[in-house]
Amino acid sequence: MTGPLVPFREFVLKVHSRCDLACDHCYVYEHADQSWLTRPKTISDEAISWTARRLAEHATTHALPSVTVILHGGEPLLAGPARLRRVCEELGSALNGIAELDLRIHTNGVQLSPRYLDLFDEFHVRVGISLDGDRAANDRHRRFANGRSSHPMVMRAVELLREERYRHLDLGLLCTVDIHNDPVAVHDALAELEPPLVDFLLPHATWDDPPPRPDGSPTAYAAWLLAVFDRWTEQGRPMPVRMFASVLSSLNGGPSLTESLGLAPTDLVVIETDGKLEQVDSLKSAYEGAAATGFDVFSNTFDEVAAHPGVRARQLGLAGVSETCRRCPVVRSCGGGLYTHRYRSGPGSDGGFDNPSVYCADLAALIRGIEERTAAATESPAVRAPDALLAAHLDLTRTLLAALHDTLDGQGGALWDEAWRLAASVEADAPGADALDTVLAHPYTRTWLVGALEDVHAGRGLTGPAAERLGACVAAAAVRAGLDLPVPVAYRDGSLHLPTLGTAVVGGPGERGVAVVRATDDGFLVRRPDAVAAVPRASAVRGPELRIAHEEPEGPHWRPVRVLRRTPAPALLLDDLDPFRDGFGTAPADRLTAERADAWGHRIADAWALLADAVPEQAAEAARTLTTVTPLAAGTAEPGRHGHGALGVGEAADGKELALGLLSGFRRAKLRALGEVTDLYALDGTWEHRTPWGSEHVTFSRLLAETFERAGLGLYDPRFLTGVPEALDMIENAAEVTVDGKQLIAAVRKEISGTRSAAGKNRGRTVPPSGHPSNVLSSDRKVTFE
Repeated sequence: MTGPLVPFREFVLKVHSRCDLACDHCYVYEHADQSWLTRPKTISDEAISWTARRLAEHATTHALPSVTVILHGGEPLLAGPARLRRVCEELGSALNGIAELDLRIHTNGVQLSPRYLDLFDEFHVRVGISLDGDRAANDRHRRFANGRSSHPMVMRAVELLREERYRHLDLGLLCTVDIHNDPVAVHDALAELEPPLVDFLLPHATWDDPPPRPDGSPTAYAAWLLAVFDRWTEQGRPMPVRMFASVLSSLNGGPSLTESLGLAPTDLVVIETDGKLEQVDSLKSAYEGAAATGFDVFSNTFDEVAAHPGVRARQLGLAGVSETCRRCPVVRSCGGGLYTHRYRSGPGSDGGFDNPSVYCADLAALIRGIEERTAAATESPAVRAPDALLAAHLDLTRTLLAALHDTLDGQGGALWDEAWRLAASVEADAPGADALDTVLAHPYTRTWLVGALEDVHAGRGLTGPAAERLGACVAAAAVRAGLDLPVPVAYRDGSLHLPTLGTAVVGGPGERGVAVVRATDDGFLVRRPDAVAAVPRASAVRGPELRIAHEEPEGPHWRPVRVLRRTPAPALLLDDLDPFRDGFGTAPADRLTAERADAWGHRIADAWALLADAVPEQAAEAARTLTTVTPLAAGTAEPGRHGHGALGVGEAADGKELALGLLSGFRRAKLRALGEVTDLYALDGTWEHRTPWGSEHVTFSRLLAETFERAGLGLYDPRFLTGVPEALDMIENAAEVTVDGKQLIAAVRKEISGTRSAAGKNRGRTVPPSGHPSNVLSSDRKVTFE
């Protein structure tokens, strides 16, 4: 098996191999593997010492910041306080100065008393207790050998942990599911105890020894758990439930939170009372010796165990589940189920663990049931509402700015510190706050921040225009709001650029310095320390001040960011000045002449008229979200790499080609923007998908991008819709798609639902002969999300 070795981070240490209860569902004593009969009852001093030594060795080798050790059994409290103290002391001493030790103990609670909890408080051992619900539910299995109930003693233990002096040790409750129990009563009994966490566990079973299903339902366990989920939701989710949290996390593209679900590699090993090193304990349910590795702490390292084929098989992620599971839409959430639950004896392809879980139907029904119940609450509004997408991007930009400021940690320089201070003053004024949002929402603010953070994280520091941009943003906001606030801004090569406004020429080529920008009633002032050498008299020089009104036409000392105002196109900034506008695949054009800018405006207006006629809804959405176009040296239209709201536009051949280019660029820009603030998919690149419009096999992200783009273009020209319905089905049923991804697909289906009836209107529209204008769905274009 290939791939890097995964170090262990969780160690189950068996300190006692017997139990004081006789639970009939126990995988240690009641299932296939009976090796407990040959183990010493209590772990020896030698086994403790070697375990501590191997832990320290493993943590050192892999530079682990922390390791978790779970004291287990049997019933670990039967080892007694003295033996448990010896374990805690040895482990803590061995790992001191190497890694943090997270000690836990899992107990049935029967023996728990203040003398144990005082010991655990001393060594910071957190306590998890097994409890299956109310008394009727708990007594169904968790009884003494003579049939006596354990519930009163377990409840006493739980109440002890709830006392203020021990509450910090409470790890939560583990509940094994039994579908004969009332799910609501079980939930309420557990919730009443206010645990910090509840973990519901499916009873261990295999295809040879399947779980009981009294009514024959293949989804009985899912129905039981969904009844708990409904009650949990109805009660306001009174405590965290690990199983539910894991499903919700994975549905939204996040990680699994439990070994029993998800595709994360296992990082757990078991040390038995005799020092033998074994795989996960639940394997004892499969067959005699299933958990054995042949290794022990006296002769073998943990790395040797990590390289064991049985361990590696549970570290392969998607490659480690059956072919059936790999093609299942919910595999990201269920992960094929617990490894033990896949076991089937016998020869042939079905033998061993290369099978779906014996709970396969239950897991699928549970995940889909949770998805159906929570879709509305977990969906991102950005997928459906353009205004929400813009707001999410503004929040992201502000977060990046705050992250950059925190990362600089006072090392940004005097201009940065002053600009940050003045930004607070602008933010405190209502018009100023709106103006600051306008400047921060400018797409090239994001380009600046992304590059600046990359430089700082790479150790290159913040220098040049990147270090000076914050002051320019604050000055632009103050000018927009008309605030009488002097803002120092650096200029270089004789020019000072104010984002969204324009560039002031305050000196000659090569000149650098700091000027002060200050708003006035009719524009703003730029004051240099020395005005004589930099500003000609023809530009209304008054002493050391250069008076510039940002609405004035272009002159020798002021180059405004032009605004295209030709209907039916929306008002758009034609930004050919911003020093951070180079965020496209094609180089930006130099400053346009007035004549070329005017021609540019006419071409965009003509193209927009075609879009407004053919795809009015998309044109209206684009008008609400696009703010900026930047002339490119070549090409048609493409989105920028970072900030949402900008398109780079080249000199296309005619209005028809430009219309398709604008629509294509808008769709790609929108999907890229959604990908930055939502989780549309996960596990990208794990599978390849064949596109319905060709023979090429592509990643999920590219399939999604091309489908989304084609659906939008198909509303303009139905020929682009070829294969789109099939692709939508593929995406909706793919394992990679998340809740937000499904929401997006539903929106696309709604978009194209009326296309066929409108095909007659579009049939006469002329497009380039190939149906694929330049830079629109070109076969060599790779779609990436950054």
